[in-house]
Amino acid sequence: MRRCRLSRRGIALALLAPLVPAAARAQRVEGPVVIIIPYTPGTGPDILARLASPVLQAQTGQAVVVDNRPGASGLIGTQAVARAAPDGRMLMLQPNTFVMNASLFRQVPYNPVGGFTPIALLTRGDLALVVNPQVPAPDAQAFAALARGRPGALDYASPGNGTPQHLGMALFAQHAGVTMTHIPYRGSAPAIQDLIAGRVAAMFLPVHTALPLAQGGQIRMLGLGGETRAASAPDLPTLTEAGFPGVQADLWYGLLGPAGLPDSLVERLNSICNAWLADPGTAEALRAQGMVPTPTTPAGFAALVARDHARWAQVIRDNGITAD
Repeated sequence: MRRCRLSRRGIALALLAPLVPAAARAQRVEGPVVIIIPYTPGTGPDILARLASPVLQAQTGQAVVVDNRPGASGLIGTQAVARAAPDGRMLMLQPNTFVMNASLFRQVPYNPVGGFTPIALLTRGDLALVVNPQVPAPDAQAFAALARGRPGALDYASPGNGTPQHLGMALFAQHAGVTMTHIPYRGSAPAIQDLIAGRVAAMFLPVHTALPLAQGGQIRMLGLGGETRAASAPDLPTLTEAGFPGVQADLWYGLLGPAGLPDSLVERLNSICNAWLADPGTAEALRAQGMVPTPTTPAGFAALVARDHARWAQVIRDNGITAD
């Protein structure tokens, strides 16, 4: 929570200057705006929403309330937004797991493509393939060769079934032609502890989490699951560069509303978000949280949702993955 408070102070300057034209700020919806977070306080989407909500409030002149509605792996809060009226009074801030959940669960009360109005992609963060230092693999190709020679013998950790870390490793294994054993944990902390202790061989971690552990010699980073190298780890090759094209594993967060939001409202909120993301103070605060500001258009965000829904659904089907 201390980091969250520091980050909010770090973006305070963004509230001192107008980010969008006065005419855009004058447009309003009636009543307060509620941003639903389908997860517990302190999680990535919750932190991001609490950083963004003062800016949205300042720029729209309306009260903005962050409402945590956790439960059922995010399905409860997401369903509430799916059923909301398209008047702009209820929005949600989601990680890309909401797209994955649509294929993980047998019955999902929403359609991620078409069931919501994508407003703004806010941030992205790449995942890195990491191993315990005792694993005799200096790079991703050597790790794949090791796993190939020991089918099912290597264990990999994740924060839980169906998480981006789990699906990222399943995608890597699929492209590498290897079989490994998945060990799901209840959250990242115990998984990282067992990785460092050598009780599991590998996992995917956010770059900002992996980097200090690698610098301290507690883990070894083998490759990045992004399209380009990370500015914080320029010497770390992408998995595509390492010979595994198509292995892209990342985290993203975006703002969405119910289906049918008016185009004028979507464009106004997108402009506010993009201007906030372009502010240097915002960028610094978000990067401290491991989030890379990623402004885009509503259409660009909608295309990302559709593309990720299709590709992760394929990985889930191919590997027989469920949320259980």
